[in-house]
Amino acid sequence: MPRYEFRCRACGDTFEVNRPMAEAGQPASCPLGHVDTVRLLSTVAVTGRGGSGQVGGASAPGGGGCCGGGCGC
Repeated sequence: MPRYEFRCRACGDTFEVNRPMAEAGQPASCPLGHVDTVRLLSTVAVTGRGGSGQVGGASAPGGGGCCGGGCGC
């Protein structure tokens, strides 16, 4: 289940809420009970096929991925 990060405008606390993607836009109250919160944009790190292992246009030695790149992961 996705985790969404919120910040409370009243107290400044940052907190996370686990909820289905269908409910991503729903408001969330902070742990102290304040209702004036805003959802923060999170950064996502993706590894694997997206990181081709190329440096300066040439393949980096050893491939990449979890097993050295031999399986294409």
